Amino acid sequence: MTKAEIIKRYILFIISLFFAALGVAFTKHGELGVSPISSVANVMSCRFTSVSMGTWLIIWNCVLIVGQIVILRREFQLIQLLQVPLSFLFGWFTDLGMWMVSSIPVNTYPLRMAMVIAGIIILGFGISLAVIANVIMNAGEAFVKAISDKTGKEFGNIKILFDVSCVTLALILSLIFFDLKIVGAREGTIISALFTGVVVKFFSKRLKNPIEKVLR
Repeated sequence: MTKAEIIKRYILFIISLFFAALGVAFTKHGELGVSPISSVANVMSCRFTSVSMGTWLIIWNCVLIVGQIVILRREFQLIQLLQVPLSFLFGWFTDLGMWMVSSIPVNTYPLRMAMVIAGIIILGFGISLAVIANVIMNAGEAFVKAISDKTGKEFGNIKILFDVSCVTLALILSLIFFDLKIVGAREGTIISALFTGVVVKFFSKRLKNPIEKVLR
């Protein structure tokens, strides 16, 4: 892989972060829950409103990066520390996305659900670009891979368990912070968990070849 191609791939990855963050902002604005991996940060942003959703995502991603270091120890590759600045970038993009969608009305349930659906499509598009870029994983997927590598279990199975754990933790935090009420993890979270992967496959299949030609 040439230096020019590597630069192009990282640029594509940064673009993918923007779209993924915008997708999170859309679903967040719909107030029906966000994707499983963002659900903990979403609950925390609902409870501690003085801290932005983007900032909570940065904190959550950094927790996952520390988790990777604890799990892998000497096997943790220093290149993976690039996840730190990229996590900050993702958080800033999320806050930018929140500002961009803030004027969109969500005063009815159909409008909120439309925001969730649009968010899933945009998020899936962003993730598909990251897959095609193929340079570095985001903190969540890298955490899953760390567990998969250490345990020898299949990545897909660990990913499902990780998503379920994120939602479970979000629900527990919600019950604690909001007097046994569920806030921040709702039907939108379930829909996102079920259909984001489908959207990623849809875009990846159609975009991989033409984008690879540009990258090379």
